[in-house]
Amino acid sequence: MRLQLQLTPNTQPVPFDHLHCLTGAIHKWLGPNNDQHDGPSLYSFGWLRGGESRKDTLKFPRGTTWNISFYDDTAARQLLKGMLEQPTMAFGMDIIEIREVEPPAFGQKHQFQTDGSSILVRQKRADGSRAYLLWDDPIVDEALTLSFRRKLQAANFTGKDLDVQLAFDRSYVKARTRKNTIKGTHHRGSECPVIIEGTPDIQYFAWTAGIGDLTGSGFGALR
Repeated sequence: MRLQLQLTPNTQPVPFDHLHCLTGAIHKWLGPNNDQHDGPSLYSFGWLRGGESRKDTLKFPRGTTWNISFYDDTAARQLLKGMLEQPTMAFGMDIIEIREVEPPAFGQKHQFQTDGSSILVRQKRADGSRAYLLWDDPIVDEALTLSFRRKLQAANFTGKDLDVQLAFDRSYVKARTRKNTIKGTHHRGSECPVIIEGTPDIQYFAWTAGIGDLTGSGFGALR
């Protein structure tokens, strides 16, 4: 399920590194006993749209829209309940409208755009550290596919659903990389469409749960 929020203009400055504040709002709405901290995140959220840069911060003079998606409808309804009880997000922004977004009509192959967010792909090195793989790296598609298959297995998908293939669409002329910071940690991700070949159920899973690493922290959301 995807919920789209309409938010009022901010009354406090929004820092560029505000993604952890969005995550905090989601967990506030889910409540203190939610189980979304454990295991791979089966939800994703896009970035706030329409911000203007003002003195090293962001301002949303016309408000903004924000997409939050959960593969588990029960979790999405729990989120909705929390939103209705506490309609304040952060930075003085309040929820004034919530609507459910209908998913596209998925087939066996679909090109997804990023929902403002970067797609984060990391691979372990021999020394245990992680290398960031970007959209133009020749091995990134395989790493992204394997990461997504692990996420599918965590959601109890089996059989032919695990034959899914993901690939960055390198024909997209505006593909770029972007650095984002979460609580002092710098991450480098890719802003580039992704083509997913798989069953319609798998396409829906990607649309809600996101792809790549840290989808519960603001990366990998698709539209």
